[in-house]
Amino acid sequence: MTNTRTHPGRTRAVHVHPRDVRLITALTALADPVRLAIVRDLAGSTDWSRACGSFDVPVGKAALSHHFAVLREAGVLEQRDEGARRVNRLRRQEFDERFPGLLDLVLRDEPA
Repeated sequence: MTNTRTHPGRTRAVHVHPRDVRLITALTALADPVRLAIVRDLAGSTDWSRACGSFDVPVGKAALSHHFAVLREAGVLEQRDEGARRVNRLRRQEFDERFPGLLDLVLRDEPA
C-alpha cells in the first residue's frame, strides 16, 4: 500500500492483516517491553479511545512511532486518524483467529 497524506505532515498508517503475519513476526512484536505495555493498555481500553500520545511509555515520539509501526506490521493493532489525533484499537478478534491464545498468554500478569 502506498502511503498518502491524511493530515498535514502525516502519512497514512499501513496495516497488515494478522492472517498475513508469520508467527516469528508476531512474537518479535510482542516481546518488546514498550510494545507489550501498549498492547496491555489497549486490551483494557475501548476501541478507538486511545490516541498515540496517551500511552505512558519511556520513549520519545520517534521511537513511539516506530513501536506503533511494528505492532501494525504484526497485525496486532489498527490505527485511524481523527482530526489531528491518531487513535488505536487492538485487533483482538482477528489476531486471535490467526494465533489462538497468544494474546491471552501475553496479557497475563506475570510475577516479577
